Amino acid sequence: MEKTVAIIRRSIFTFLKNYEYFTSTPSLLALPFAVSCLVSQLIVPTSPLFAIIHLRLRSLFLAAGLPPSAELFAILNLKLSQTIVNFLFSLPFTISLLLLAKASVIQAVEHKKPDPNHVFSSWIQLLSPLLITQFCNSLLILSANATCFCLIVISFNFFDILGALSAPGSSLLLSAIGAIICSIILANAYVICNLALVLSGYEKAGGFISILKTYVLIQDRTTTALSLALPFNMALAGIEALFQYRFARAYNRALPVNSTMVLEGLLIAYLYAMVLVLDTIAGCIFFTSCRTTEPQIHQVDKYFHGIEIQDKDCKFLAKGI
Repeated sequence: MEKTVAIIRRSIFTFLKNYEYFTSTPSLLALPFAVSCLVSQLIVPTSPLFAIIHLRLRSLFLAAGLPPSAELFAILNLKLSQTIVNFLFSLPFTISLLLLAKASVIQAVEHKKPDPNHVFSSWIQLLSPLLITQFCNSLLILSANATCFCLIVISFNFFDILGALSAPGSSLLLSAIGAIICSIILANAYVICNLALVLSGYEKAGGFISILKTYVLIQDRTTTALSLALPFNMALAGIEALFQYRFARAYNRALPVNSTMVLEGLLIAYLYAMVLVLDTIAGCIFFTSCRTTEPQIHQVDKYFHGIEIQDKDCKFLAKGI
């Protein structure tokens, strides 16, 4: 826990050291993504796409054998539907402006201070590996959700065959255990994905190799990585709750939206963007601390470097033949 506190303190110090830069360029780049995340909370419940996905997932869960009376059934169906629609709604901003904001933060933290001469060109160079890694991260998150779904289905069907689900409270207990296991799997997947983006920015290369290197890098520091992600996720959740209280409640009551409410909503979204920037700074500092003290990452580098050399030799021999 002391390591987590030290990393957070260093992150805040780095943020305040270049306060003018981090609160302007990266935060403004991440602002459209923050607005899309907050506005999606208003649009998702009433969108036709949400109703279609919710109905399809309900049919899928029923076909898989999940009992409709299980508490986990309704929660899982609702959360997965919201996550899918939110992802599709914010996808254009995720693969463009958010990645540019992360690239600007990585460049600033890596070089200790922002370089005003080659800022935009360096961001464009980082955008390609970050985009590839983001695509691989999406596949990893999809695989993690599919794994959780398979584990839940297998567990419910197994206990149903044994007749254990007929006991009072057994369905609730199994739902609670399933929710805990799924939360652990998804939390680890999200942590690996976030650090994989940072690693891609530092090494100027992306893909599944970055995800594998990240897994090796935090293999003995999973607790630190999870505890580091917890305060920033809680801050984001708090800002979302503030948006619900100050803006969404008036919207749901069909109250007239004036300029003051719009400015207040933009201010909340700006706070959301700054937390995203601070989260990226913490990821960069955590990555550098792991890289300097973790020798396994160099073994992974040598391993994939050897594969690349063998691949080039095979291509050379193939051309010769």
